[in-house]
Amino acid sequence: AVIGGGIHGTGVAQAAVCAGYSVLLIEKTRLAAGSSSRSSKLIHGGLRYLEGLDFSLVREGLAERELLLKIAPDLVQLQPFHIPVYPQTSRRPLTIRAGLSLYAILGRLHRDNRFRKLGRRDWDRLDGLETHALQAVYRYYDAQTNDIELTRAVMQSAIELGAELRCPAEFLEADITDSSCRIHYRDASGEHACTADVMINAAGPWVHLVDRNITPAPDRISLDLVQGSHLVVEGPLNHGCYYLEVPADRRAVFLLPWGEHALLGTTETPYTGAPDDVSPLPEEEAYLLAVLRHYFPHRSQQVIERFAGLRVLPAAEGTAFGRSRETRLPVDNPEQPRRVSIYGGKLTGYRATASKVMETLGRTLPARKPVADTATLQLRPS
Repeated sequence: AVIGGGIHGTGVAQAAVCAGYSVLLIEKTRLAAGSSSRSSKLIHGGLRYLEGLDFSLVREGLAERELLLKIAPDLVQLQPFHIPVYPQTSRRPLTIRAGLSLYAILGRLHRDNRFRKLGRRDWDRLDGLETHALQAVYRYYDAQTNDIELTRAVMQSAIELGAELRCPAEFLEADITDSSCRIHYRDASGEHACTADVMINAAGPWVHLVDRNITPAPDRISLDLVQGSHLVVEGPLNHGCYYLEVPADRRAVFLLPWGEHALLGTTETPYTGAPDDVSPLPEEEAYLLAVLRHYFPHRSQQVIERFAGLRVLPAAEGTAFGRSRETRLPVDNPEQPRRVSIYGGKLTGYRATASKVMETLGRTLPARKPVADTATLQLRPS
């Protein structure tokens, strides 16, 4: 039984049914209703994670990007990304070249990881990028997706193999014993109960709220919720994506094509409220629009849409920007886990995270004959 219909919950459901198990996924509102619909829409290795020396995370992300480009070509597309360098840019050309070279090496020097420095004759074709004092522009490649459609496609592939979806359905409580999990939930027809060998808490920012309704109570993991806000701003981008260093604090912000308009994000603001109540703050909008004005002074500042999502990060001092994005998978019993909770995780790595969950549960689940492989199962838009 899986609680939560975001990208990680659907990913686990898909991996479990592919491995030959019966699966029930319970989602409170709709698939990808939370963080999985409020991301930066990127399928990437995470170039900036190299600064934190998260080499394994970047390597995994690049491998997953390569795979998703093959199994979901209608949902995941390669895009050119541009890094402009000005006199005030803290990451100098030598640093950027070194980072992009390492990015390519961690991506096994695949052709999609090539990069180059653009000539001056190309600068005027970069969607109105400020060229005054511009010193260099580097182009590399990463991928973009519609996170909602990807989540739905993963769940649909699981349903086609026999997984069951209860949505909308509210998880009520679970009683976990040495031999099984008894799970109670409510849908439009009333309250129901089911028995499962194992339970996966994939509720994202709501992970603690699910955990507190489990008996015996799981150990509480200290975490921080970090709000990331995005703006959809008027006007298209015709020549790719932009990786921009915020002058005020040296963070990275992306400007990405999004239909007929452009997607600008993200922020990193500590959040202490209820996960259901997250929304962009006026100061976050001002912060993002200041970045847009700085790099694209002639683009429209008209905001078409605003949205905010929550990241789940291990509790720590300091800013969120430099923290590890490694996913944590605490269990109730390391010898024979009946309950696994997913803390953190990235859109790009959903399939790898699901594989780790299934590996963890291998000590508990009975042997089954696999019926499919998530690495080759084709994903299609609904």
